[in-house]
Amino acid sequence: MTSGTILLVEDEPSIASLVRAYLERDSYKVIWASNGADALAALDRHQIRMVILDIGLPDIDGFEVCRRIRRRSQVPILMLTARDEEPDRVAGLELGADDYISKPFSPRELVARMKAVMRRVEPQPIDAKVTLGDVVLDRSAREVTVAGELVDLRSKEFDLLAFLMDNHGLVVSRDQLLDRVWGLEFAAGTRTVDVHVAQVRAKLGRPELIRTIRGSGYKAVAG
Repeated sequence: MTSGTILLVEDEPSIASLVRAYLERDSYKVIWASNGADALAALDRHQIRMVILDIGLPDIDGFEVCRRIRRRSQVPILMLTARDEEPDRVAGLELGADDYISKPFSPRELVARMKAVMRRVEPQPIDAKVTLGDVVLDRSAREVTVAGELVDLRSKEFDLLAFLMDNHGLVVSRDQLLDRVWGLEFAAGTRTVDVHVAQVRAKLGRPELIRTIRGSGYKAVAG
């Protein structure tokens, strides 16, 4: 019984072997493509649950591969970037990537981010709930309770909290939050994120639930 098929597009055999081992340990079937052409061919031949896509490929660069995938499929895409630079991150997200991670990376973090993307993009049960400590977020009712007491959150506050709780334990940048909660076309700066985080903390009465990671963003933790 597998957890689905992952298309791994990476031209470095050492990196591919390491990632493949971690994924297979979690019961995923892995199809490895070392270039863009093979990746696009594999996408047509197999039912892929997710694509892990390196930007630096020897034939077609990862941005172009992402563009071509999006012309035919909405399969989730996690991009691997050699440099942690904003233009690369923004370009990938604008082309339709669902998340990114910079090299060098921990295979455990890669798998965690991959699973977080799947939770976001794959259909959730109608009564899907997320629990962190005594905070319970109910998507179907769009309600949040703390220790059983209902908390009144505005729409963007709810979406912000949902994204952070879905990715609990992972650092989420302000740019990612702007993209996922407000959309890339949102004109305001990252200060908007800080203001909304402060509002959510105050309303929940659990300031420790959303931890500030200096210079990086925010992380939801159990306490």
